[in-house]
Amino acid sequence: MPRFLYKNFYIILFADFLMVAFSWYFSYQLRFNFELPEDTAFTLWSLIPLIITIKLLCYYLFELYNGMWRYTSLIDFLAIFKACSASSIIIILIIMFFKGHTEVSRSVFIIDWLLTLLLISGIRFFIRFYFWAGAGDESRGHEGRKIFSSFFGNNRNGKRLLILGAGDCGEKICREIHDNPHLGYRILGFLDDDPLKLNRRIHGIPVVGNTKDVNYFTEKLNAEEILIAMPSLSSRDMRKIIGRCEGVGVPFKTIPGMGELINGKVTVKAIRDISYRDLLGRDPVKLDEEQIGSYLKGKRVLITGAGGSIGSELCRQVCRYLPKSVVLFERAESPLYEIDLELKENFQYIKIIPKLSDILDTSKIEKVFEETRPNVVFHAAAYKHVPMLEYNPWEAINNNIIGTRNVVEAAKRHSVEHFVLVSTDKAVRPANVMGASKRLAELLVQSQNGWGKPDRTKFMMVRFGNVIGSVGSVVPLFKRQIEKGGPVTVTHPEMTRYFMTIPEACQLILQAGSMGTGGEIFILDMGVPIKISDMAEDLIRLSGFKPHEDIPIKFIGLRPGEKLKEELITEGEGIVETSHEKIMVLKGQARDISILNGKLDRLLHLAAIQDKDGIKRALQDMLPEYNPGNGNGSLM
Repeated sequence: MPRFLYKNFYIILFADFLMVAFSWYFSYQLRFNFELPEDTAFTLWSLIPLIITIKLLCYYLFELYNGMWRYTSLIDFLAIFKACSASSIIIILIIMFFKGHTEVSRSVFIIDWLLTLLLISGIRFFIRFYFWAGAGDESRGHEGRKIFSSFFGNNRNGKRLLILGAGDCGEKICREIHDNPHLGYRILGFLDDDPLKLNRRIHGIPVVGNTKDVNYFTEKLNAEEILIAMPSLSSRDMRKIIGRCEGVGVPFKTIPGMGELINGKVTVKAIRDISYRDLLGRDPVKLDEEQIGSYLKGKRVLITGAGGSIGSELCRQVCRYLPKSVVLFERAESPLYEIDLELKENFQYIKIIPKLSDILDTSKIEKVFEETRPNVVFHAAAYKHVPMLEYNPWEAINNNIIGTRNVVEAAKRHSVEHFVLVSTDKAVRPANVMGASKRLAELLVQSQNGWGKPDRTKFMMVRFGNVIGSVGSVVPLFKRQIEKGGPVTVTHPEMTRYFMTIPEACQLILQAGSMGTGGEIFILDMGVPIKISDMAEDLIRLSGFKPHEDIPIKFIGLRPGEKLKEELITEGEGIVETSHEKIMVLKGQARDISILNGKLDRLLHLAAIQDKDGIKRALQDMLPEYNPGNGNGSLM
């Protein structure tokens, strides 16, 4: 519909008409100290039609009537500046050409230009401010327009919020709350440990003190909730902050680290309860965006296990790099539906292709590869629960080994450029069937690589430890036990594991995929191993209880196939540094694929007849480092 058919067009046009006429009139009054000579007054009134016509025409041509003024920004002000300047220059040229330079005082032009700029911008600013103050009222009633009572958008009736952190993150949250009173928050103040910020203001809200005084200011300001807006804190500092908040007696939440934010934007929607991953305090991953984009941008990407915790996050991270399409290969219907819905909502410009299929079905795999022709494959589909696979080892063989072989063969037939296997630290000197199956999957993939030849698929593996928040993580189990009042069950006082967050793991997987030339096993820097008993204590404290007093911790002994400590490197694997500080590479020895295939066929036969003992013997024959008894009581 043309803009001149809208009612608002005529309203703003009439307002501009009045402002332009007033500006020209008032410029003369100021120039002559409100005592206009008779001939000057005649010039003033005779030129007003010309002034109004030229200025309004310029405003129209500069598209000042196309904007939605409730969203006025600096870009709109720049357009107004250009329109006002252009119209003033045109008016000066016309008057000088027809009437000479003595007809109108030059200072009138300057005053008129400045006044017009202020008045025309002021109208837009007032509209923006009017809607800003009433943004929380969907009915746009007069209650939402009480500008001065909701000045800067600080809702006087909202939940009383104290923000810890007066940096960029705190500022963004404050601004969003100001812009959206319907969020239901009233910001009382900021606390920050930087003495230079004390008594300063952010959007009118003062920095009232130090975070160590959070208890005092919570009581003094009668805060109802605390927000920790310091996403880059180290684990040590985060523990201090959480410790200070625990004794306050009001709920406290946090903003996740930048690694968790897919679009990198801090918003109120990102606010969540404190979780154990906040205590890990791992530094944000620095990615080579250009290197990753070089093999993902505009490419067709297929991700197996797309509904899992790692697979779904891989889907989100891959979409950041603008692939042409993303194929979601998953056999579980509900998780596939959820990630498909999420990606189509958040990445509407990318073709998302859900495929409800199984990596054990070779005909379906072939059909999917034929239809989608992927350039890059991330193979994340796997069984990973150690005790379940000890009881059902044939499922580990079928899914983790044979399934991997099926996807590898399809990738070779269809000339996939990059193939990345998501592996695990349990593949190192495996003490369980799950680890042994993943180690064989690594060897299978490694033996297929093109060794850097440009016309061959680059096969590579990424090996890392546990991830916080995954389906198989111990954290959900501990939380359920805490909710029931305990006890929290830990297998052994000395059990340790490596941990990282799911977004961090997936970002490093993408980075490693861009670095491989074929045959590498990339190892992610997992940091320092964490005691599971310490983790249990931290989770109990985060839930508002005291470990060993309110919630007991019970040690129940190692489960079948478990180790006390996990490793990331097998003896004989040579470690090499890479250009990325958090990624190492192992250039292991390739195995003869014909030998592997022969033994794999026997393993597949044993899995088909569900011969548990036979499977374990076959695994030991193929992997001398596999020791089924290595987990029970061993410190390795």
